[in-house]
Amino acid sequence: MVLHDSLRTIDLARATGISVQQVRNYEAWGLLPAASRSKRGYRLYTQRHLAALKTARGMIGGYSWQRTLAIMQALHQGDLSASLSLIDSRHAELANKRLQVEQTLSALHALAAQPASLQSAHPSQSLRVGEAARQVGVRVSALHFWEQQGLLHPVREQDSRYRLYNEQEMHRLRVIVLLREAGYNFDVIQSVLDELAAGRPEKAIVMVEKRREELTRTSWLCVEAMANFQRYVHEFCGELL
Repeated sequence: MVLHDSLRTIDLARATGISVQQVRNYEAWGLLPAASRSKRGYRLYTQRHLAALKTARGMIGGYSWQRTLAIMQALHQGDLSASLSLIDSRHAELANKRLQVEQTLSALHALAAQPASLQSAHPSQSLRVGEAARQVGVRVSALHFWEQQGLLHPVREQDSRYRLYNEQEMHRLRVIVLLREAGYNFDVIQSVLDELAAGRPEKAIVMVEKRREELTRTSWLCVEAMANFQRYVHEFCGELL
């Protein structure tokens, strides 16, 4: 298809494989810059709109729909700094998740290397629920819910009755967080935790390694998206640099 300087809504829709209404929605939401209108009121798009549309759609896989929307809105409002801040926060989030995966894998490999007799007899410092939640980056309410589902089994302080999470429970908690983020349901997570409790961490290792692979794919999607984003900014938003 040959595209001219002035593009119709249908041209953008056909070029990106979406509906005409979706193109209109993208413009209304700020994913695209505002289009001019013909004398008859028809939208007149340009190569910039097509590039913006392709850039935005390429970002969704790595940055999510909501974050992509915020990034492109900020850019089209002339605030490149805010746009880049949102991008940076996503990269920091992925880096933190990758660190959690590596720490969990390290702990699981160490657990797998221990004799079974030592896996249940390892003394550790216990954490209260607030600190345990902070270390894994979730709300306290999540820990309470997972306890109700039978995934966690914290002990109670004798006097205060505060929940305490020892090293074994923290291993379980980190696995739960990683697998929930990866979309696994409670039945699958419970089976993995059962393997851990039985001194067979191999299944947990496999699941966490899959999570690492998913993060790698997401990070690569971000890299590809940023190449397109950079080209778009340089070609059409150079005044912001």
